[in-house]
This record gives sequence, structure tokens and C-alpha cells, in this order.
Amino acid sequence: MEKYTKLTGIAAPMPLVNIDTDMIIPKVFLKSIKRTGFGVNLFDEMRYNRDGTEIEDFVLNKPQYRKTEILIAGDNFGCGSSREHAPWAIADFGIKCVVSTSFADIFFNNCFKNGILPVVLPQEQVDLLMADAEKGENARMTVDLDAQEITTSDGDVITFDVDPFKKQCLLEGLDDIALTMAKSDTIKTFEEQAAQARPWV
Repeated sequence: MEKYTKLTGIAAPMPLVNIDTDMIIPKVFLKSIKRTGFGVNLFDEMRYNRDGTEIEDFVLNKPQYRKTEILIAGDNFGCGSSREHAPWAIADFGIKCVVSTSFADIFFNNCFKNGILPVVLPQEQVDLLMADAEKGENARMTVDLDAQEITTSDGDVITFDVDPFKKQCLLEGLDDIALTMAKSDTIKTFEEQAAQARPWV
């Protein structure tokens, strides 16, 4: 997992509420356990017509939002099933931060494990960021995880809370596997001692 650095990028407004994981990545695409290749099908049913052509007025299909790295979303984002493919699709598209008033718990935690920063803010602050995102590609926001601040294109600064452990994992690029491997010496010592103490196991 890449280290999370200060992010300055295009923010896309998606004010829909209750966007569930099936809307994020429909179940028909859950045919792989690789973390790549899902971005093209992110929000598939909202993004494409049945013949595969793009729906022009969907936000991520608009020219100014095709390189979106920040998503400003409506309430209860990521609800529904617990599929980890949802954050995989978001990350594969190139989105590194999602802001909402609330997230489903499992989706929220899966974001951190996949290099995505989910930010929870009060409605009035989400509304401010949503309005800023609606300005298009010239209105770039900056998300500073280390300082825990989001700066709008107009220079307004919004602070946010984040769990210290999850923050450190993002800053250091540590997923669950990397965290385990960091303890490899301790694990090896434990296994050697256990083998000596219980050789019959």
C-alpha cells in the first residue's frame, strides 16, 4: 500500500444519499480477488447505458471530473453488503479520499485498509465542500492527513478527526499484511519457543 501524502486534486460532488456497495461496484463484477481492474466499473449502473455507452450527465463522466481524486458524497456512504471490492473499485479509479456525513462501519474500515481516507464531517461542512466541488476542475482541494485539514479552492480550512492508529497506518502505507510482517521477528521467536515447549503439537 502506498504511503498517504498530502493530496491536492479535483473533487467531484455526489450528493446522493445511501449509496450502497452494490451501486459502487455491482455484484456481477465480483469475479476476481485481485485489487485492480475494478475502477472501470465503479458506479457502473449510474455511469453506463445498457449498450456500454457513457451516461453523459453522470458526474464522473463529465470532462472536468474524469481525474477526480476526492469524492464529496451524501449521507450513509458505503452501506449495504460488506464487499471489499467497493473500496478496491474506488482506489482503482484513482479516488484517494471520500468525504461524507457518515459511512457504513465495514466500508469505513475497509477504506483505511486500502489506502483511502474516509472523512466524516458535519452536514454544513460537507455542503461547503460540495459547493466547492461543483466549480469543476479548477477548484482543487487539498487534503492534508498529517495536519488533519481540508483546504478548499477559496482557502477555507476545515479540520477533521481521524483515529490515530489508522492515520499512522495510512501515512506509513501499512495494510494488515504489512502490519503483521512488521512483527515477523516476534512471531518467529514465539513459534520457536512454542515448538520447544510443546514439541508434540
